[in-house]
Amino acid sequence: MVSKAIAKKEKIIMKEIEQLIEISQKYGKDSRYVIAGGGNTSYKNAEKLWVKASGCALATITEDGFAVLDRKKLNVISEKTYSSDTATREEEVKNDLAAACLTKDRRPSVETSMHNALSASFIVHLHPTMVNGLMCAQNAEAKTAELFGNDAVYVPYTDPGYVLFKEVLDRINAYKAAFGKEPSILLLQNHGIFVGADTTAEVEAIYERVLGTIEKAAGVALPEEVLPVCDCAQEVIPAIRMMLSKSGLKTLKIRNNKLIETFASSEKEFAKVAAPFSPDAIVYCKSKYIYLDCADKESLLDEAQKQIEAYVEKNGYAPKVLVIKGIGLVAVGDNAAGCDIILDVYEDMMKIATIAQAFGGEHPMTPKQIDFIDNWEVENYRRKVSAGGASGRVENKTIIVTGAAQGFGEGIARCLIKEGANIVVADLNETVGKATAENLSKLGKSNRAIFVKTNVADLDSLHNLLHETVCNFGGVDVFVSNAGVLRAGGLEDMTPENFEFVTKINYNAYFYCAKAVSRVMKLQNKYAEENYGDIIQINSKSGLRGSKANFAYAGGKFGGIGLTQSFALELAPFRIKVNSVCPGNFYEGPLWSNPENGLFLQYLHAGKVPGAKTVEDVRAYYMAQVPMRKGTGPEDVTKAVLYLIEQTCETGQAVPVTGGQVMLS
Repeated sequence: MVSKAIAKKEKIIMKEIEQLIEISQKYGKDSRYVIAGGGNTSYKNAEKLWVKASGCALATITEDGFAVLDRKKLNVISEKTYSSDTATREEEVKNDLAAACLTKDRRPSVETSMHNALSASFIVHLHPTMVNGLMCAQNAEAKTAELFGNDAVYVPYTDPGYVLFKEVLDRINAYKAAFGKEPSILLLQNHGIFVGADTTAEVEAIYERVLGTIEKAAGVALPEEVLPVCDCAQEVIPAIRMMLSKSGLKTLKIRNNKLIETFASSEKEFAKVAAPFSPDAIVYCKSKYIYLDCADKESLLDEAQKQIEAYVEKNGYAPKVLVIKGIGLVAVGDNAAGCDIILDVYEDMMKIATIAQAFGGEHPMTPKQIDFIDNWEVENYRRKVSAGGASGRVENKTIIVTGAAQGFGEGIARCLIKEGANIVVADLNETVGKATAENLSKLGKSNRAIFVKTNVADLDSLHNLLHETVCNFGGVDVFVSNAGVLRAGGLEDMTPENFEFVTKINYNAYFYCAKAVSRVMKLQNKYAEENYGDIIQINSKSGLRGSKANFAYAGGKFGGIGLTQSFALELAPFRIKVNSVCPGNFYEGPLWSNPENGLFLQYLHAGKVPGAKTVEDVRAYYMAQVPMRKGTGPEDVTKAVLYLIEQTCETGQAVPVTGGQVMLS
């Protein structure tokens, strides 16, 4: 009988936890309610409380993302007297939270005690843009009373943690004394909203009513039109990236739209978003931002360098946000994932500032409030957990790989993203290329891959490739010229059209690529005295040794090595290394091993290998020509690419990766 009762209770709990996960993910995936990792949710019964663990994201949370606490031990926090010293007090509270936590591998949200103070089964705390448009306004308190009367409790800004919990507890108790019930809505100045109810359906209904009420009262239509980023970004952003990378390579990302354009239009407009409105803004964007407005490229770069140097000297770290008139909003991240968060959070600040105009104008946090968040251990922990990080031999470098939608190029890109690089998949095949970039991003940690449709034989297309790369990552560190074509044939068979086509892609296009990317690399290195850029051509063993009935391909590859050596001499003063990697045949790849039309099968049918009766006979013949008895795969080539990137003493080299089939003399 007892076991049946326990089983029934556990079944009920599991159902409630499933509902908690469902509502958490619903709001976490909706940018109207949650930006980045903001907000937290909970469920409680008489014995335990399940609350989002610090650093977890609501959008993707599972049961493992919740910390479970013993409510009896948790209740001690509301009864205990703590130290009057702020740092000591917060440490004591943190330790008591840890003592109440049953899941020791998960740190409970700092707002756990507030979740526990409300008796409702479900508590959903969010930072909706529309709510904070009211909560971050000058007339927040009066407007709250006007719009919600006694249905909501207004809480003036209080430093997060224990002090805020006590303030909220006092206001809950005062509300209960006045109205004989608990409030279901808590509206926190410069912070957000808490909603409590015994069912998730009730929570959703309350949120819908609150947001609808504020939206109607504000009467503000936020501009949504996306705007192109000025082409001039290529001429300034790579330089600014290097100015910001003195203590470690940064990733930059640009966003521009009608809303951003408004706040970037003048110092006066920027002043409205020059200080943070909420703790989230400080956690992800810090508290001070740079505005740049200059008439020409040279003036802009001079002013950027002056402001960045002054900022770093004063604060000890680089800024995370730049607003540049004529370009847009620029995020400065330790990685690509961090840039996305910074852009989302700061753009949300702009939305909040716009909505706040309907309620008396924006109300930023005070310097004292900002200082508390900046130095609070709890928020530093959340910042660290949320930031993530890449790790690898090319960590945070941006690498363009041409012809990377599939085949050998995809293999190289796949190896490089696992080593921490941001990857630009440059290819003509849009459908496959987009899918490849998406799949590559899943392999990264905090690094990312994007696709840019590119014709390597067209200078305008390459210009666009560099523009998109700069807009998404801030610059380019390595250019892997991998795109190539093969149309074999002897003198009798080769048409002028085919010869010109092969030459255009394998030879001319390498020149076009080097011309386009070297301009960006020169700009970067001008502002980073110890930085090196890399242009790496994926050549072939056919660039080291002639190939019978394949002269168009071999000629272009021989010529490519000539270009490599010549580019290397010209670009060495700018610390741009230019090298080639010359792979052997990838016998294990589809070109050779495809069972339907691979070269092994074709050569068998053509009788190219005397005495061969099976595909395996053909394979054995070609494998016998390789001392290492294996084909050259993308992994092998990537190791050579990584070596060329890491070293600073080799340029103009053609590195064979052929299993010993071709050796340099």
